[in-house]
Amino acid sequence: MLSPLESADGILVTAAVRDISARKNAEKHMALIDGERKKSEQQLVETVAELKRSNDELQQFAYVASHDLQEPLRMVASFTQLLASRYKGQLDSDADEFIGFAVDGCNRMRGLIQDLLAYSRAGTAAKTLRQTSAESALQAALTNLRTTIGESGAVVTYDPLPTITTDSTQLTQVFQNLVGNAIKYRSAEVPQVHVSATKNEGRKWIFSVRDNGLGIDPQYFERIFILFQRLHPQNEFEGTGIGLAVSKKIVERLGGRIWVESQPGKGSTFYFSLPERGDK
Repeated sequence: MLSPLESADGILVTAAVRDISARKNAEKHMALIDGERKKSEQQLVETVAELKRSNDELQQFAYVASHDLQEPLRMVASFTQLLASRYKGQLDSDADEFIGFAVDGCNRMRGLIQDLLAYSRAGTAAKTLRQTSAESALQAALTNLRTTIGESGAVVTYDPLPTITTDSTQLTQVFQNLVGNAIKYRSAEVPQVHVSATKNEGRKWIFSVRDNGLGIDPQYFERIFILFQRLHPQNEFEGTGIGLAVSKKIVERLGGRIWVESQPGKGSTFYFSLPERGDK
């Protein structure tokens, strides 16, 4: 680099020589990094798109398979129950037992298919989000659970709940799953379930469903939200292990999350958050 400089003796020229090898190498290195970054971003976009396509196909398959399985299963269950009612006691005790196993298997399969349908529907597009009374959604869930509540003698209480912007049908389903589980996994005491909601500093509504049931060992906190995961044998508690997985899927697609705090023998409190969207 040359720079003219006027002086009393005339124009002088200053010269500066700089080794820019390091800068050139750095520029080349940064260009390589930028190229790799763009390549990685493109691969990530393609991977996400492929995962979405695969997930959509799997979800559609689960829905169609579950839906189409119901009719032949209904026929099997119907004729098996007919056998049980018409020929019970007319054959030997083994035959009665075998027919009983078949009827029980049909009933369990029907429950599993219905739960699979509920799980696949939970991943479909929600209805238009609108102002919804969480208290009304809870009341709808309790109406659906009235037989379970009546048979168990459960006492369900709740604090004033907010009006939020969400999918009312899916919120009802979450309440129904959580309150239903609280009653199902009860201790020797009369089931006591309390529902409340608070707004945290992050401007999210935190709903809680607290019970006095059996409680859960902390090592199983993550497992219970996985599809088909059960902590108790089928002959102890009925169910397919799908309810909490459905709740998790619904809450997450509505922009929130779900978790539990519990200790064995001391009941459980299930929490789920939903974002504030001009709620009150």
